[in-house]
Amino acid sequence: MNPKTRTLSLGYVVLSCFALCALLTTGGCHKTPAAADAPAAEEAGGKDKDKAGAAEEAEGVSLKPEEIEKMGIVTAEAKAIMHSPEASGFAVVLAHESIATAVAELDTAAATERQSRAALERTQRLAGTAGAMPADTLEGLERQAAVDQVALELAHRKLSSMFGQNSPWKNQINSPQLRALASGDAKLVRVSFPLGATGDAPPSSVRLAHINASQGGKSVETHSLWSAPADASVPGRSYFAYLKAGDFGEGERLIAWVPTGEAESGVLVPSAAAVINGGKYWCYVEEKPGQFVRTELDPSTTTNEGFFVKEGIEAGAKIVTVAAGQLLAREINPSTEPAD
Repeated sequence: MNPKTRTLSLGYVVLSCFALCALLTTGGCHKTPAAADAPAAEEAGGKDKDKAGAAEEAEGVSLKPEEIEKMGIVTAEAKAIMHSPEASGFAVVLAHESIATAVAELDTAAATERQSRAALERTQRLAGTAGAMPADTLEGLERQAAVDQVALELAHRKLSSMFGQNSPWKNQINSPQLRALASGDAKLVRVSFPLGATGDAPPSSVRLAHINASQGGKSVETHSLWSAPADASVPGRSYFAYLKAGDFGEGERLIAWVPTGEAESGVLVPSAAAVINGGKYWCYVEEKPGQFVRTELDPSTTTNEGFFVKEGIEAGAKIVTVAAGQLLAREINPSTEPAD
């Protein structure tokens, strides 16, 4: 082969190789964006699924009228109420035996003092008459009257040291409240709060309930409250509360709440509306006919009738108060049939 011809052929081969490499490189560049878009598409698809799941969860439980009737669902409107922040403490119901003993001692001292004072007054009226008593007899009566007067004052001080100097009965021996406590018809409760929990001013009221009472359970409120001697075992403030009602037993320990701030606005969710799932408290709100949505509750604030809720539920909202547990079972397992 001619050398010149060989050189031209070799050149064509080199050019062909360059063209092939360029074509392969160009094809690879077109494939890269498609591969990069795949994770983005998957991520977008995942977000869409999450949104769909959230929307499905927000839908709650949908029931037909016959299903609602079969499950026995009952709703009540959430009432708008005002509620004050509260501090909690502990209380104990005092035995009325100690009160009865102190009152009996007071009665005895009062009767003795009246008798000795009357005898002294009779003797003093006879002074200077034919029936006058000897001087030593008069002196003896005066001494006895003074001793009995001191005994009566001591009985009063003993009672005030036990039950406070600012008690409702003060020094009134025949106070109806004191007599009711002595007979056991009313109960005296000693309430103690940790240091700084109630502030400097005495609380205006106290609410009491059994320690094992459920969240939102019944409690008893009283406004008859006064300072008590400090409890050596609990650093803080102690008070006495006078109760005319309640099924509390003597010696029983209770949980107590006192208001500590300005009243706040919110709604009342009845105790019967609450269900527990996943360690949280919930209730069902009928947002539209047949559509029940589960809403979380904050169980930290309770009243005599249920839970105080500051946000998340509007006044007038329809709260399920009967068969909420069946709604929860239906939501968790949609195949659950209403109980007959």
